[in-house]
Amino acid sequence: MIFNKDAESMNIEQRKAQQLKDWQKTIRAVYANVPFYKKKFDDAGFKPEDLQSLEDVSKIPFTTKYELRETYPYGLLAVDKKELVEIHMSSGTTGTPVVGAYTQHDINFWGESMARTFAGGGASSSDTIQNAYGYGLFTGGLGAHYGARTLGANAIPISAGNTAKQLQVMRDFQTDVICCTPSYSLYLAESAREEGLDIKDLPLRIGFFGAEPWSEEMRQQIEAELKIKAYDIYGLTEIIGPGVAFECEEQEGLHINEDFFYPEIINPETGEVLPEGEKGELVFTTITREGAPIIRYRTRDITYLYRDKCKCGRTTVKMHRLFGRSDDMLIIRGVNVFPSQIEEILIQNEGTQPHYQIIVDRGESHLDSIEVMVEVEESVFSDETKDLEKLRTKISTEIKSKLGVNAKIRLVEPKSIQRSEGKAKRVIDKRKM
Repeated sequence: MIFNKDAESMNIEQRKAQQLKDWQKTIRAVYANVPFYKKKFDDAGFKPEDLQSLEDVSKIPFTTKYELRETYPYGLLAVDKKELVEIHMSSGTTGTPVVGAYTQHDINFWGESMARTFAGGGASSSDTIQNAYGYGLFTGGLGAHYGARTLGANAIPISAGNTAKQLQVMRDFQTDVICCTPSYSLYLAESAREEGLDIKDLPLRIGFFGAEPWSEEMRQQIEAELKIKAYDIYGLTEIIGPGVAFECEEQEGLHINEDFFYPEIINPETGEVLPEGEKGELVFTTITREGAPIIRYRTRDITYLYRDKCKCGRTTVKMHRLFGRSDDMLIIRGVNVFPSQIEEILIQNEGTQPHYQIIVDRGESHLDSIEVMVEVEESVFSDETKDLEKLRTKISTEIKSKLGVNAKIRLVEPKSIQRSEGKAKRVIDKRKM
């Protein structure tokens, strides 16, 4: 289902013309009202009138997360503070938080973005949507909530955590749609089995999952365990929150709401803009945001953009699901490894469960080492030692063959790895401690 056919199925040339107008309006606004951007543009020798075509976007300097933290709390405001209706921010666990400031206009188009997301996966106004993203300063909960309300659906704002309550609500209120992190969805499935709740007895049919990287193999596991269609959604606090991009029912890439968010792919080393189809770092600009517009923000997410004739009827550009983040990439003895690559190998091996941790360390020899701890099914763990050793060797061999690194594999009992009700902690890098 398409929520806004005029916008989502617009002629590409018409969309580009509108994007240029929105770009020009936003650039004028930030140059006039945001000292941070005025100085940044002046230092780069760029003036708003220099933006005459979308190709001129490459002349505008990038914005980084470090710079956003430097503007805390109100340094990015492009409107008077009295026009704001809401503030969100990142957790700030690794430094000063990044602040998102919203006018009512911003809240409205955020709700529209998430309504398009829900509709893209087949949800409708007749559905009950159980929202298990965290409410509060984190953008996930309220972003999904605004989307459900804009769609006209029945929203259950249960927030994150309290798994027993989640399952009770799912059963008692006949939840059709679940929203949470992909790792938590598997924890819900595991807990349902323990409580004797048969998922097949519920009307649950759709899940929207984001806020952490997950592989195609994990999608298949979620769909099998929860008996649903599992859709990938993408967003980030710096840009708006969830709703930047989403999968439609074809599940062949994520449609970007490019009338609100202008995407680019750059070479992460040189900053050069890359053509569609080439993998690189994703960059976004909020071309319709009023409260705190963000210009050419370097997300550190690695993907590529492409256009195809999607059967759903949308003409918006797509992004491939993330390969990882440049700042999450592990460098093990000179080899680049993304955690998602290891996840794919683990899940493909029969007998493993989608709960794992990657521990990176540096011993007395000053050489990097990597250990992968993965849970296996109870039946496998209780098998003969030779069967466990066979599985351990197989996983180790595949990681070496496909990724080029030697990894120690530790097979552990079910529930040995701590569960998370939010984002799962997949990597423990002791080299940084």
